Amino acid sequence: MTRLLIAGATGLVGSRALASALLDPRIAQVVAPTRRPLPAHEKLVNPIVSGDDLQPDAAWWSVDGALCAIGTTRARAGSAAAFRAVDLDHALAIARNVRRGGAGRFALTSSMGADSRSPFLYTRTKGELEAAITALGFESLTIVRPGLLEGQRSERRALEAVTGIILRVARPVLPLWARPSPAATVAAILVEAAVGGAPGRHIVGSAEIAAKAARERI
Repeated sequence: MTRLLIAGATGLVGSRALASALLDPRIAQVVAPTRRPLPAHEKLVNPIVSGDDLQPDAAWWSVDGALCAIGTTRARAGSAAAFRAVDLDHALAIARNVRRGGAGRFALTSSMGADSRSPFLYTRTKGELEAAITALGFESLTIVRPGLLEGQRSERRALEAVTGIILRVARPVLPLWARPSPAATVAAILVEAAVGGAPGRHIVGSAEIAAKAARERI
C-alpha cells in the first residue's frame, strides 16, 4: 500500500488527482499540504502550510511517492520573480522534501515546450525545474508536458478560456500534440506514475495525453 503526497491539491489538475487518489485501493494514505483546509476524509492528511514555510522537517514528508501539480502564471503572480518563486523554487522545495523523506517515485506537471534554454520565461522556468528535479535522483521520475489544460477552473482566465473554446471546436482536425490536454487525463497519468512508475526518467507529451483522452472517450 502506498503513501502518496499531492502538491497543488486545490488546483485544476491537483484536485482531480486528489479525488482519484482517495478512491484508489492501492493508496493507503494521501498527504495533501495546502494553504486552506480540505474536506475531511479518512485517508487524507491535510497539513496547513504557507509558501514561506513548508515545514521541511515535518514527519509527513515521509512518503512512498509524490506528484506535483502546482503552478501559476506571470500575470497572476504579479512579476517574473514571483512566478519563478512558485513554479521553480516552491516546486523544487517540495521535490527535495519528499526525496529527503524517502520517496522513490515523483511525477511532475511541466509544460509543452519546456526547455531551460528557451527565450520565454514560462517554458524556460519549466525546463529549469525539470533539470533540477532530475538531479535529485528519484528512482522513478515522470514528467508530464501538457498543452493547454482543459477543465473547469475555480478562477477565470479569460484568454485561456477563449483559446480553449477554439481548440475544442477544432479538435477533430488538429494533430494530437496541438489538442487541449484534459485535466482529468493529466491527473490520472500523474497518480499512476507516482504509485507505480517504472524506474528511470519518463516524458509524457501532449500527443500522448491527447491519445489517452481519445481512447477514454470511446
